[in-house]
Amino acid sequence: MRRILTLLLLVAAPFVSGQRRRAVIPPDLPPCFMVDGTPAVTFTRDHGRTLAPIAQRLEGIGYTYGLAALDVPRTLLSWHRDTLSISTDAGCHWRALGDYTSDFPPTITAAQGGQAYIWSDNRPFLMRYDSGGVVTLKAPGAIIGLAAAPNDGSRVRAGDSLGIVWESTDAGAIWTRIGSLMNMPGLFYRFAFDPNDLDHVVAGTAVTGAYVSRDGGKNWTHATGFGSESVNAFNFAVSPVDGNVIWSMALDMGGSGKHIDLSTDGGLTYRPVVDAGPEVTIVNQPVMVAHPADRNVMYFVFGTYFQGYGTDLFRYDDSTRTLTKAHNDYDDINAIAFALGRPDVMYLGLEVERGR
Repeated sequence: MRRILTLLLLVAAPFVSGQRRRAVIPPDLPPCFMVDGTPAVTFTRDHGRTLAPIAQRLEGIGYTYGLAALDVPRTLLSWHRDTLSISTDAGCHWRALGDYTSDFPPTITAAQGGQAYIWSDNRPFLMRYDSGGVVTLKAPGAIIGLAAAPNDGSRVRAGDSLGIVWESTDAGAIWTRIGSLMNMPGLFYRFAFDPNDLDHVVAGTAVTGAYVSRDGGKNWTHATGFGSESVNAFNFAVSPVDGNVIWSMALDMGGSGKHIDLSTDGGLTYRPVVDAGPEVTIVNQPVMVAHPADRNVMYFVFGTYFQGYGTDLFRYDDSTRTLTKAHNDYDDINAIAFALGRPDVMYLGLEVERGR
């Protein structure tokens, strides 16, 4: 691939109790060698080369798109199948908070004050978690992106599948329309908000690429740099370190194919940095996360149960133009979260499509 100087293959495997030798992970943070209480979350301190073993067996069919580290020390939430679970010891032990019904595996977005918003992609499903428990909310629409203000967990922005930007100032109870992309043609795939400035938002469409707004969605600028004029912009990750750094996954239907693209001007222009090819599979809307402390680094995922392939966890560093890959035997990674104040500790939400 012409834009990547180095591809290092770093092979790792999931270590399931009784199946494989166990990884040696120092009992610092998390303060344990094994995860107990859920089969669906593990952690790594070396970018996925070594995964913590899990006491429970992951089997059947289940997804873990919901995974978040809260701003309460050592506290995480996860959602696997119908179960919302919590860990208060940095992911070592988990317990169920309750079972809930959703028609698509929910995502969890952390908010200030130990809160979190739980929403299903492209569905009108929304809940809120806080110290008082779980509350079901009325979603403003079929949500395709949601974020909370960095200094106020009650102020929330969401984008829906019709291209509308909504705001709530009372923790999701009442929503007000504040912006729109409805005059743009095509379907909407994703809204992504700058975690430090909710007025800064990017949106991806099925035909006309990406757009960026600096005023909460009232006015938009069409992004450039994807290739042809016909572009599917599927997914974004905005750096929490520098809101001008935005990663995108896009398909240039004019001929250059799928890429991970990078913008360093807040989403106005992009350049391809990772191309799909024999060694790198890029799917539509892959799991993508920006590093919490390094503006140059992002992670993305490819996984499949087909023929027992497993999962590739990619790490791209734009400062060195280097892509590395760690492989494991799980069917997929559905979510990535970082420990509060410890970017070297990554939590992975796991998928199963077959018996382990």
